[in-house]
Amino acid sequence: MADPCSFASPACCRTRHLYLRCRADFGARALRGTAAFTARAEREALRCLVLDTRDVQVFKVTVNGQDAKFGFGEKHSFKGTPLEITLPFELRRGQEAVVEISFESSPKSSALQWFTPEQTSGKKHPFLFSQCQATHCRAIFPCQDTPAVKLTYYAEISVPKELVALMSANRDGEMPDPEDSSRKIYLFSQDVPIPCYLIALVVGALESRKIGPRTLVWAEKELVDKSAYEFAEAEAMLKTAEDLAGPYVWGQYDLLVLPPSFPYGGMENPCLTFVTPTLLAGDRSLSNVIAHEISHSWTGNLVTNKTWEHFWLNEGHTVYLERRIGGRLFGEQFRHFKALGGWRELQNTINTFGEKNPLTNLVPDLSDVDPDAAYSSVPYEKGFALLFYLEQLLGGPDVFIGFLKAYIQQFAYKSIVTEDWKKFLYSYFKDKVDILDKVDWNAWFHAPGMPPVMPTYDMTLANACVALSQRWIQAKESDLGLFSSADLKEMSSHQLIEFLALLLLEPPLPVSHVKRMQQVYDFNAIHNSEIRFRWLRLCIKSKWEEAIPLALKMATDQGRMKFTRPLFRDLYNFDKCRDLAVKTFLEHRASMHPVTSMLVAKDLNQDQ
Repeated sequence: MADPCSFASPACCRTRHLYLRCRADFGARALRGTAAFTARAEREALRCLVLDTRDVQVFKVTVNGQDAKFGFGEKHSFKGTPLEITLPFELRRGQEAVVEISFESSPKSSALQWFTPEQTSGKKHPFLFSQCQATHCRAIFPCQDTPAVKLTYYAEISVPKELVALMSANRDGEMPDPEDSSRKIYLFSQDVPIPCYLIALVVGALESRKIGPRTLVWAEKELVDKSAYEFAEAEAMLKTAEDLAGPYVWGQYDLLVLPPSFPYGGMENPCLTFVTPTLLAGDRSLSNVIAHEISHSWTGNLVTNKTWEHFWLNEGHTVYLERRIGGRLFGEQFRHFKALGGWRELQNTINTFGEKNPLTNLVPDLSDVDPDAAYSSVPYEKGFALLFYLEQLLGGPDVFIGFLKAYIQQFAYKSIVTEDWKKFLYSYFKDKVDILDKVDWNAWFHAPGMPPVMPTYDMTLANACVALSQRWIQAKESDLGLFSSADLKEMSSHQLIEFLALLLLEPPLPVSHVKRMQQVYDFNAIHNSEIRFRWLRLCIKSKWEEAIPLALKMATDQGRMKFTRPLFRDLYNFDKCRDLAVKTFLEHRASMHPVTSMLVAKDLNQDQ
C-alpha cells in the first residue's frame, strides 16, 4: 500500500523518533538546525534511506556520527524532491541508527507563514506559525512525510527572548540560549507516536488564560480574554469525548488562536489545537469546531489514515464524534439538525466539484493529485453520512458508539486503510452480517456524487429554516412587504446559517429580494462569520453590486479557505467585478498564507 503523496519507503526503513533542534530566524524567514531521526531497518542489508523534502536546503548528513553521502532526486511539481541518503554501513533488519540532517527551510516554505510586526494584533513583534497537514512537514525539514509512519519527538527551539514558542507537544520549560543572549530556547517532548503532519510550531508574543484543569488558551494579548470566554466549554467537551471514545492520552489540551490568515477552521495538533479567530462570535455558537478538534485526539491522531486517499477515516469519524458531543451537550434534535446541515454542505460541495468528479469519491485516487487541491467537505460529510446511515441500520446511537470505542481501541497508535475499518466493522457486528451485506459499499466508497442512500433526520429544528427559505423562494415582488424582522425572532444563529445555506442551494434570488432581506433582517450588521459568509455569497450570486466591497473585504480580512475561496470564486463569476476580484487578490497575495494563495490563484486562473 504505497502512499502516492510521498517518496518515502516505510517498507524499507521507518523513522521512530525525532530530535529536532532549530532556530527561528525572523530576518531570513527561515528555520535552521538539525533533525536527528532514529531510523529502524525494516529489511535486511539496508544501505539507503529516502526522505521527502520541498524547498529545503541540506548541508550535511551523518549516520551514527559518520558522514553520509546524500543527493537530491528529480523535483516533482507538488511532492517536492526526494532526498537520497546512502548509509555509510549496512543495517540489518530491526537494527537502528541515528540519521542527523543539517537543514534550512526556505523563506517561501509552504508549511510556514511569517508575519511582520505590522501584520499582528499587537503590532510590536513578528509571528510565525506552521501548518503541516497534509504534506508540508517536508517543507520545513526532510522527513518520511507520510501518515503511514509515526514517531515520537523531542525539540529545542531558539527564539527571540521576548517571544513564546509552542509546539504540538508537552512544554518542558525554557532556558537562555547559550549562543545568543538575546534569545531563549524552549523545550518540548511528544511521547505519543504521531505522523509528521501533526508536528507544529508557533512563535509569537503569546499570552495564556487557564480555562480548565488541562486547558490553557493562547493568543495575542488583544484576543486572549475574548478567546477564553468563547472556548470555555472545552473541558465539558473533553469529558464528554472521553465518555464516548475512551481516555484522553495526550495529557494537556491547549488551544491557540492564530492570526486571521490561518487557512483552516482548526488544526488538531496534539496537545495544542490551532484555531481560526473567525470562531470568535461572542456567543460560543461556533464551538462545534472545538468539539471537532477535540474528537481528533482519538480519530486521526490515535487512529490515523495510512494515506490521504483514506482521509475520510480521520474526518468522517471525527465529525461523527463531534456531533455526538453536540448531541450530549445540546440534545439529540440538535445533533440531527447539525447532521442535516452537513448533508446540505455536501450537496453544495458536489455542486461545486461536479457530480461526476472522481474527487467526490469517498476514497479518491490521489496518484498525481495534490491533496491540497483535492481538499473538500467530501471526506467529512460523505464520511459522516455513511457512519450516520450505519448507526441507523445497526441499532441506533448506543449500539454504534460501542463499535466506535472498540474500533479506537483496536487501531490506536496505528495507521490504517478503509479495508481495515470495514473488516473490523464486519467482525464487530458479526451477528448482523446480513444487514451489512445489503450496504452498497462500492457506491459509498468508489462512486462520485451524492451517497447512494440518505439517512433519516429529525426535522424539528430544520423545519423553521425550510419554511422561511421557501417563503423567500416563492415570493413575488408584490409579496416582499410581508417579510419583517419578526421572521427571525425565534431563530438561533445555527438556524440562520441553515436558512441561508438552503437559499444557496437554489437558483439565485432576484436582486430585489436580497435588498428587501437586508432591509428587514439587516444581515450586514451580523459579524458571526458563518452567517456573514453565506449572506455575502447570496448577495453576490444575486448580482447585488452593493455587496461587492463587503465580500472583497471578508475574503481578504481573514484567510480561512472555507470562506475565502468561495467568496473569491463567486466574485470572479460575477462579470461586473471579475477584474476587481483578480486585482484585489494580486494586491493581497503577498500577505496571504502560501497554500491559500496557491489555491485562490488556481480558482481565479492566475496560476500560470
